[in-house]
Amino acid sequence: MPAITDISQLDPNGNYSYADYVTWQFDETVELFKGKISLMCPGPNVKHQRHSVYLSSHLFFYFQNKPCQVFAAPFDVCLYDRKKSLLANIEVTTVVQPDICVICDPNKLDEQGCNGAPDWIIEILSKGNSQREVKIKHALYAESGVKEYWLVFPYEEVISQFVLNDETGQYQLANSYAGDDVATPYLFPDLAIDLTSLFKEG
Repeated sequence: MPAITDISQLDPNGNYSYADYVTWQFDETVELFKGKISLMCPGPNVKHQRHSVYLSSHLFFYFQNKPCQVFAAPFDVCLYDRKKSLLANIEVTTVVQPDICVICDPNKLDEQGCNGAPDWIIEILSKGNSQREVKIKHALYAESGVKEYWLVFPYEEVISQFVLNDETGQYQLANSYAGDDVATPYLFPDLAIDLTSLFKEG
């Protein structure tokens, strides 16, 4: 099979797996949503990057000398449907690159990234990708068992905090932080993120 060196060689309506994904040699960054290719938005803007750096550094210092680890994109996360058997999950068809994720089980980490659901994922929305994060990834993260999911809205200066309900397998909106609120993760209640500092320009 010839090497895939240009995204135009892929069938936009085809179905692909992680085994395919790791062989691709083009410059564009893509994710796989149940086998379907999703081209990620062009490079994040300054506002997005500022928030990502602030949160990543804040979390990095918090998790020092703790068992959990924090990773920032680009970082491959392979997701599995937790309701299916391991046999049914052998062929991974969902690969995402969350803006920030926290992983507390070191057995999920390998040289390529994370195999299985992170404990906490943070997505920082851009105007071009809101539909993907809010709808598709919201469902995928719940299905795979991500315990906590934050959506950061840079332009509205709001954080929506979702916590997974183990009984229903669905996310519940736990909090919506704005203004001078201090956001606190459900999983790590002694971690405080000051929104005034997060959304400060410059």
